Amino acid sequence: MKSIKFPSAQTLLMIIAAVVAISTWFIPAGNYNTLYFNEAENSFVRNSKGNLSILPPTQETLDNLNIKLPLDNFLSGAIYKPISIPGTFSYVESDPQGFFEFIQAPVKGIIEAADIIFLVLIIGGLIGVINITGAFESGILWLTRVLKGKEYLLIIFTTFIMALGGTTFGLGEETLAFFPILIPVFIAAKYDALVGVACIFLGAQVGVMCSTTNPFAVIIASDAAGVNWTNGLMLRMLVFLICVITTISFILYYAGKLKKSPKNSLIYDQRHKMENLFGTAAVGSIPRLNLNLRLILFVFTLSFIVMIYGVSQLDWWFIEMSSVFLCAALIIGLLSKMNELKFVNAFSRGAGELLGVAFIIGIARGISILMADGLISDTLLYHASTITTGMQKGVFVNSLFVIYNGLTFFIPSTSGMAVLTMPIMSPLADTVNIGREIIVNTYLYGHGLFSIINPTGLVLASLGIVKIGYDRWLKFIWPLLVIFAVILILTLTISVY
Repeated sequence: MKSIKFPSAQTLLMIIAAVVAISTWFIPAGNYNTLYFNEAENSFVRNSKGNLSILPPTQETLDNLNIKLPLDNFLSGAIYKPISIPGTFSYVESDPQGFFEFIQAPVKGIIEAADIIFLVLIIGGLIGVINITGAFESGILWLTRVLKGKEYLLIIFTTFIMALGGTTFGLGEETLAFFPILIPVFIAAKYDALVGVACIFLGAQVGVMCSTTNPFAVIIASDAAGVNWTNGLMLRMLVFLICVITTISFILYYAGKLKKSPKNSLIYDQRHKMENLFGTAAVGSIPRLNLNLRLILFVFTLSFIVMIYGVSQLDWWFIEMSSVFLCAALIIGLLSKMNELKFVNAFSRGAGELLGVAFIIGIARGISILMADGLISDTLLYHASTITTGMQKGVFVNSLFVIYNGLTFFIPSTSGMAVLTMPIMSPLADTVNIGREIIVNTYLYGHGLFSIINPTGLVLASLGIVKIGYDRWLKFIWPLLVIFAVILILTLTISVY
């Protein structure tokens, strides 16, 4: 009898989507009144069960609605989606999602996530073009010679840089761009693709979990909680250092086992597939790293530097990022003197390699759409906020930590979670006499921990690029998750006393 295989990422997400659709038939529908800023009319719009009312765009309006957010956040566009108004939850007529809504959800998700999907496809096209030039193979061969005997530096450097990006400006979807360039380097250094995924994806996620200046998490959440974002900063910096050191040590331990024997790899049975997908050609067939290939690699590397600078300093997002990579592909095509037909074929073939990842992103977004259309998201949030009523400090903060882990499945976005939950959750701090910054930290740690394995988040898209099964990732990561949970629970418990 053949062994039962773990389902693919796409199938797993469709199963989750089906469960969510069925849940809308049993979970009572409910919603909060919402408020959003209409820039065209320069006014606030309050939505109360479909009844819209216009309110003046003043701080007094926000104070009267018990929304602890600065007016500037709305006027500047930092908050552009409707936010929940505390104390306004009510049950409404249910809108269960049937078979047709279930089938339409992935399509709606693909349309809604088009910006991320096009970024992924254009990155794939760029990789396809540079692969034709042979620059990757030449550069990787040169790098492995430089790092010979010191490959561990690659793990330390990559993980720390990714974590730094996560903690400072919320490096997240952008990490998808780094897999095609860095995974071959890790494989050439005699590690496996899991090490590369851990350094890139896990590094960034740990950084976001321990956000220090991340505007999409700690700053927006602190504003929503009505506290200065620097409150609790020293504790977050300390936890960041502890978790990053723990992460690097964990990866180095696994990598050390691979150096002793490649058979210790959790994806050893996929080694030939990985070598074909990411490995280099025979050394004798690799072109010498001449000036032209160096220029190509320089343009390729520069595109990532420009992307990081644009996102962190110029308020760029997916359109600008995608444009940078498209421009890089065109420049590389010119530098390599590639004819038009060869360029188009290489770009299309590279984009096609990541089409499966695009579907993963779309289906995951479709799950969120099912929950929103089925009117169960606010119900879950409301009941999550009432569970902790009357608890003792230590029990309260750790119960909220567990709740945020669960809510992350339904709200995978860090900024979305902050805007939706913080106006509801932060006043709970006053009932147990603790600082609201502790609620911010609880949100960061709960959301960040589950994001490492959240199937509706980035993990399946990341694994999809390197063709690693979700079950292999869970087997690899579970010891570290337990360690993180202990660190974070102890941190939160100590912080309330």
